[in-house]
Amino acid sequence: MSEREFDVIIYGATGYTGRLVAEYMQKQYGGSDLRWAMAGRSAEKLDLVGKEMGISADVAKVVANSDDPQSLQSMAARTKVLLTTVGPYQLYGTDVLSACAEAGTDYVDLCGEPAWMHDTVRDFQKQAETSGARIVHSCGFDSIPFDLGVFYTQAKAREHFAENCQRIRGRVRKMQGKFSGGTAASFMQTMARVGKQPEVLDWLKDPFTLTPEFEGPRQPHGAKPIEEEDLGSWSAPFIMASINTKNVHRSNYLLGGAYGEDFVYDEMMMTGPGEKGAQMAQGVMQANNSMSQNAPKPGEGPTKEERENGFYDVMFVGETASGQRIICSVAGDKDPGYGSTSKMIAESAVCLARDIDRKCVPGGIYTPAPAMGMSLVKRLEDHAGLTFQVEKA
Repeated sequence: MSEREFDVIIYGATGYTGRLVAEYMQKQYGGSDLRWAMAGRSAEKLDLVGKEMGISADVAKVVANSDDPQSLQSMAARTKVLLTTVGPYQLYGTDVLSACAEAGTDYVDLCGEPAWMHDTVRDFQKQAETSGARIVHSCGFDSIPFDLGVFYTQAKAREHFAENCQRIRGRVRKMQGKFSGGTAASFMQTMARVGKQPEVLDWLKDPFTLTPEFEGPRQPHGAKPIEEEDLGSWSAPFIMASINTKNVHRSNYLLGGAYGEDFVYDEMMMTGPGEKGAQMAQGVMQANNSMSQNAPKPGEGPTKEERENGFYDVMFVGETASGQRIICSVAGDKDPGYGSTSKMIAESAVCLARDIDRKCVPGGIYTPAPAMGMSLVKRLEDHAGLTFQVEKA
């Protein structure tokens, strides 16, 4: 890549999540040698957000609009990494991604839209390989804690047992925070697409939708509450499992089957033991069905206090073919959908710009683990309030 004007451009900086990303970048990298800029449709709104969020006046403002492909191409050509929070991506993301794939510009998003990701693998993989663009989807709560959690657990299993885990259970132990309004909008847009394109429903059901030419063993469906005696708890369906599991299997695919061709993975939310745990599991399942009605609208979100008081804690229970068992965890210090997500995507962009050698990670359509691996784990622990640890081995 020829020298670019910026290391990172934040596209969508006037939106709710984009503002938080810009605020984090100012706090974490203001005054450093990282060259970053804010981008959006209106110069006036960018200036206003800059003042409201305490962004240095030295941070450049770039005007670009999803309705103007030429402006997107111009923006992509100016930066090493384009960070976009403008979704639903199936409505507003294709031209942005296309501009990056053409310009050889690295790209990170917050996408939790598996049907659109299926499209991008089909339509842009070869172009990204040719140009050298590293396109990395799902760099927020969906799916970094889960994708990197599995990656980390497998790495630690190899350290302790000299073998991979054949089976990993991702279990959300604790979580406080609201789901993103963008996530809800993306879900509703995907369902609208299903009405016009029925085969999309098959993509959503298939855990191997994002692994072309590979299909692994039958996976747990995770659609109903179950009692897990070895964990001492009931577990309920987890609403993000549909996208996270697909990303984990794509990571395994992109890593050359590093987890094994017979790898099994599922995600659920723990609700506690006994009758109370069973009742809570049923309640979680019912709440999942109304998520899109209760979530904030795009552009809205929790207060700063709510973001600061949020958290999450995810356990990964791994079992090897020989019967060895390892338990790891990933925890975050802010609400998952906004506070932690804004830090995760910012560090993903900086990681791509600063830490990842193109000779080791060439162009293509990626998930976080194969694109950035332990380099991103380190950044998230050092800067973004995440903790990765082995609890038992």
